[in-house]
Amino acid sequence: MQQAIIRAERVEKYYAQPSENRIQVISPTDLSIVPGEIVALLGPSGSGKSTLMRMLTGLSIPSAGQVYWHEKPIAQADINVAIVFQSFALFPWLTVLENVEAPLQARGMEPVERRKRALKMLDTVGLDGFQHAYPKELSGGMRQRVGFARALVVEPEVLFMDEPFSALDVLTAENLRSELLELWQKKTMPTQAIFIVTHNIEEAVLLADRIIVLGRNPGHVRVDFRVALQHPRDRKASAFTQLVDYIYKVLTQPEAQPPALPRTADGKRVRDQRLMSYQMLPHARPGGIAGLLELMVDHGGKADIYRLADDLAFEVDDLLPIVDASSLLGFLQITEGDAALTSIGSEFANAEILRQKEIFRAAAVENVLLLRQIVRALEAKSDGTVPEEFFHDMLDEQFSEEETLRQLETAINWGRYAELFDFDAQRRRFTLAHNQAAESAAEVSG
Repeated sequence: MQQAIIRAERVEKYYAQPSENRIQVISPTDLSIVPGEIVALLGPSGSGKSTLMRMLTGLSIPSAGQVYWHEKPIAQADINVAIVFQSFALFPWLTVLENVEAPLQARGMEPVERRKRALKMLDTVGLDGFQHAYPKELSGGMRQRVGFARALVVEPEVLFMDEPFSALDVLTAENLRSELLELWQKKTMPTQAIFIVTHNIEEAVLLADRIIVLGRNPGHVRVDFRVALQHPRDRKASAFTQLVDYIYKVLTQPEAQPPALPRTADGKRVRDQRLMSYQMLPHARPGGIAGLLELMVDHGGKADIYRLADDLAFEVDDLLPIVDASSLLGFLQITEGDAALTSIGSEFANAEILRQKEIFRAAAVENVLLLRQIVRALEAKSDGTVPEEFFHDMLDEQFSEEETLRQLETAINWGRYAELFDFDAQRRRFTLAHNQAAESAAEVSG
């Protein structure tokens, strides 16, 4: 078995809180990168893909565990990696050539040698003749080629790429993927391994020799497998589409069992985020939920969400929160990546606006603990008002500050739409909506 270039052993990332709890971002994870492979890291938003990548590159220190570079702790090793970002991250005041030379200059390389290597790399990525241009004169695809050249000119053992094609149009991204794969297969690029973070399932299947899929809350490895497909890969081939469907199902189906709980140095178990009293509300608006359900009606009440996203020219990662919210409210039933309207979901999709609000109100109070608690707290108060801070403090025990604010924002959007309560943004207080809505909430919370 080949020795790993980078090996992560039980690495985790968490943030301490004023209470005894802590925010767990990545649970204890083992991972290795060996020579001769392209590794793709997939996962839903919030699963810690970029956090994990930063720990593997040495940019972020794990809260526990260790990352090794050729079996030497990464903090003590002379590592040789480069990163390509989705935002190009070029210096606008430097020419193309000067941008590519920049990392070599930072390493103290002599001007003649660094210019020679930079020109050679620009030629390799197809930018010969553009060395004196400035980034603003280039298209998005050409600027990303400069990013590739700048990363490769240092001859990294491992090239890390953080969603490098997501800021490009479809045709440009496809062209760059093909060129990257060609450089890799012809061994034109001076690197031993590529690690690409992506949310595009087809991109992962198209490029990778090995695919790792993360789950979230906290981030953990769901599956880690090799792709047994020869290059070039045909997107329309049955084996390709079956693998895409499989990964989609891994991303969307409920876990069979929770991952092992991490332990502190004194052996105590850390509280698992999945055991929270509050479920994580998907950040979707009622209008988006209604729109999805209406589309499901047009598809006969059943759809493969991945293909539906493709038909709508959506990234599946953008559609998943709406799907998750619809499922949480009982409007959709998700089975191995396929979605089907429930009877109440069908009624909602076909109802008039006022009836939709009634259905949403009942579903929200029945299925969302936070909304149910807000309504009950308001009903228990003689003045019918409760400060936002009361719920903020409860959520803050289980979520980060940023996520706590997002959870409250989502709850406020849903509660206002359902006419469960009003919210005074200036005073930061919840107040009971009109009596009819309050009475309906009381009935369904019964």
